[in-house]
Amino acid sequence: MIKLCVGVATLEELEGYRSERAHWWGADYGEDVHVHRTRTMPKRRNDIEGQGSIYWVISGVIRCRQPILRLAEAVDEQGLKCCDIIMAPDMVRTVPRPKSPFQGWRYLDPRDAPPDFGQADFAEQGGSLELAEELARLGLI
Repeated sequence: MIKLCVGVATLEELEGYRSERAHWWGADYGEDVHVHRTRTMPKRRNDIEGQGSIYWVISGVIRCRQPILRLAEAVDEQGLKCCDIIMAPDMVRTVPRPKSPFQGWRYLDPRDAPPDFGQADFAEQGGSLELAEELARLGLI
């Protein structure tokens, strides 16, 4: 899955913000997870749970991913059905990749997902995250 991180400008800001957010809805799935609430349950639930990740787009760039542990049906404060995406707390940095705005979340084909930064050829050749960010901004990676 891929999701815009609206209102968050940096990965560090997302890391600080996400630990507080689940408590706003009264969601309690344990201490070692992070939760994002969305309106609809993915139809490809079986392909995502325990195998997929949510790729976060921050300031127009895919910057990281979080492994999805499970999806849970929930009900919001207005009594409407929704879906809680329960994720591992680990933020895995990816090779930065520009991404145009879109609404909601989208499925992301694994072939289109950016590689994890530490496993990319760029990183193995000594490239820094800062250099990767600049190259991504210029549309070169």
